[in-house]
Amino acid sequence: MLFKKEEVKNNKFLTKVCALLIHAAKIDENYTDKEEGIIKRTLNELGVEDENISKTIEDAKVIEENANQILDFTREVKNLPEQDKIKIVEALWSIIYSNNDADIYETNLMRRLAGLLYIDNKTMGDIKEKIKQSSK
Repeated sequence: MLFKKEEVKNNKFLTKVCALLIHAAKIDENYTDKEEGIIKRTLNELGVEDENISKTIEDAKVIEENANQILDFTREVKNLPEQDKIKIVEALWSIIYSNNDADIYETNLMRRLAGLLYIDNKTMGDIKEKIKQSSK
């Protein structure tokens, strides 16, 4: 489990993290079962209990559909410890490469997120390559 118990209990925070993952999955207009599986696995790794995952995803879908910008999802994430941010970025790249390809919208999203989450380009590139190689 990555996050402290207080953060796991803060369902609003985890719902926003989930909304960010859903946003990445939907940005190519092809939200797949494989991507939802990655989201469920990530939520479980973040400390969401199995019985709460479906509700968290449903709540996050509503938030994602009604959000105007990704700042709504990244505000709290940027203050996490580096290892937690990297775990979320790994999940985002896993979603993007779940179909073995990253389109311009997905790569643009990740470039913007690197800046918003204060992750340097080298770290972002290293994570991308790691996930890209493991998805082959």
